Amino acid sequence: MTDKKTKTSVKKTQVNINENQYFLEDMSERAKMLLQHCQDLDRKISNISFQMDQMVIGKEAFINLLAKEVETQPEETAKVN
Repeated sequence: MTDKKTKTSVKKTQVNINENQYFLEDMSERAKMLLQHCQDLDRKISNISFQMDQMVIGKEAFINLLAKEVETQPEETAKVN
């Protein structure tokens, strides 16, 4: 009876930094930590951008509601010219 050992190839994770390719597994621990900070900041920037879109659209909706509200008021209280 013979044991057959299967070879498994380990794929390294490529990281693009300033248009240069690096392997994550070959980076120092400090470089990995700095990369994690960059990735976390990218996620936060994306989330804030998403929230900003919601806020801008929400504000526009409130401005539209406000405009309709003041336009329905009696003429003597609605506008000041």
